[in-house]
Formats: sequence, C-alpha cells, structure tokens
Amino acid sequence: MTSLVHNEMLKLLRKKRLYVIILIIAFLVPLFTYAQFKQIQTAAEKLGTDDWRTRLQQEIVDTQNRLSSSRIQDEWRKFLKVRLTQQQYYLDNDINPQAPGAPTFMRVFAENSIDLLLPLLVMVVAADLVSSEASGGTIKLLLTRPVQRWRILLSKYLALLLSVSFIVLMVGILSYLISGIVFGYGGWNLPLLTGFSVQGDELVTNSVHMVPQWQYILMEFGLVWFVCVAVGTLTFMLSVLLRSTAAVMGIMLASLIAGAILVNMVSSWESAKYFFMVNLQLTNYVSGMALPIEGMSLGFSMAVLAVWTIAALVISFVVFTKRDVY
Repeated sequence: MTSLVHNEMLKLLRKKRLYVIILIIAFLVPLFTYAQFKQIQTAAEKLGTDDWRTRLQQEIVDTQNRLSSSRIQDEWRKFLKVRLTQQQYYLDNDINPQAPGAPTFMRVFAENSIDLLLPLLVMVVAADLVSSEASGGTIKLLLTRPVQRWRILLSKYLALLLSVSFIVLMVGILSYLISGIVFGYGGWNLPLLTGFSVQGDELVTNSVHMVPQWQYILMEFGLVWFVCVAVGTLTFMLSVLLRSTAAVMGIMLASLIAGAILVNMVSSWESAKYFFMVNLQLTNYVSGMALPIEGMSLGFSMAVLAVWTIAALVISFVVFTKRDVY
C-alpha cells in the first residue's frame, strides 16, 4: 500500500497542481493582508484613534443604524442582531477580537475561505484522480497489475487525504509568514471568547468561555480540514463516476457556488439543512455567527458532512470494483 500511495503522490506532483495551488495561496494572502491593513488604517483615520474600543463602539453604532432600516431582509436582520449582541459582549468584557497580528489574520482567513476558496482548491486536486486515467486509458494498464481494485482506489484516496492536509497546512504557514511581515508575529496567547450559540434571533452566552488564540486557531483549522476532506471525497466520487474531468469540476463548482448563495436564502426552507454545501461554514459555530437555518448545530453539520462523505466513499468503491473498464 505504501508503494501505491507513493506512486499516486508522484503522479500528483508531476501534474504540478499542488505547486499551482501553493502559488495561488501565496498570491492571495498578500492581497488580503493589504486589504485588511488598509481597512485598519482607514478606520483609524476615520475615527482619529487607534483604540480598538472606540473602533468597536463605532461598529456597534453602525450595526444599530443598519438594523433601523426597514429595507433589509429578514435573514440579514437576524445576522445583524446576533452580531450586535456579540460585539457588545466583547466590549463589556474588554476583549479585542481583532487585535492585529499574524495569528489573527490566520484565523480570519480560515473563517472567510472555509466555504468556497479552500474547497475549490481541494476540488482542483481531486477532480481528475480517477477520471483522467479513465479518459486517457491508463486505468486499463493500472488494473492489469496483480493488485486488487479496492487497494488501487484506496491508495488514490489516501493520496487525496495527504494532499488535503498539505493544502490546509500551507494555508496556515503562508498566511502566518506573509501577514506577519505587516502585522507582526505575536498574538498567540490573545484571549478569545468561544461557546456562543444562537437560538432564534438571540445570542446565548451561558456556555461562553475564554481560550487562548492558539487553541482557537487549532479548533478552526481542524474544522477547515474536516470540510476540505468532505468536499474532496465528494469530488473523488464524481471522478470515479464520470470520465470527464471538466464535468466533475463543473458539477462541484456549481454546487459550491450554489451553497454560498443558499446560506443567505434558506432560513425558511428547513430541509435544505441536509445539503452538504449549506453545512460547510463550520467555523461559524466557533465564532457564534448566526445560523442559516434554525436548529442547526456544530454536531448536526459535522454529522451531515460525515454522512455525505461515507456515502460518497461507499459509492466510489462499489462502482470502481464492479464496473467494467473499456
């Protein structure tokens, strides 16, 4: 099995897709770093001070003004109410949730990329693991070897897991190293609050507790990895079912974009919470953001993603071991 996985990793490296993904991350992180730096600079110039309490108070006022508008949608109003309560909670407890620093940037970057950017990068790797060999005919040569089919497919899946882990690791390393040039590398022990939960339009703070930022980041990157594995496994299944890599990428791209749109529109469509793409924003449960559908929880979303992942694996192995290759 080790030699099979090694062979699959060599194939991935020869395609140079992992290198391209690293270059994409290395290009995007400086852009987001500069955007966040300009945002902080603009806010300081607007308020005339660098004091985070003054900035947070202004954010509370802005949120209250937006809530007073009668033209905002109910879903957005619910989000703003929860956000307002959370902002006030941070202010009352004298905790700056956005203290400048590379660890803070890592955390924010992970939160903003978990539902679309990182799944897209994983999709690029997983989309042609099987379909490219089926369309190119090399799968016939591979299956002539005295190795059981399930072992061949398992080696490809293990190579996918290694690739996903590598992508998540590089996101953490590059976002820390690059953003630290601007914001500094301190802040690992910054106290942050977690344990928020949402019931209806109310933010429940009974279980709120304080953790150092390094622990908060570990929790979030663990959830990021889980989401990437789920998306990668679903893409892997499509790669087994379809011969066209373009078709695989098209289906997954449409699903991920649809999910990014649905989370803002499905508050009254309760059965939509069983779609995998509506459950990708797992970091929202850690930070206490408003949920797309009432009744969802971290355990529920992880269970939904786990069911989709297991079902995709079962379908992949059954089809691959039973289907005739021609």
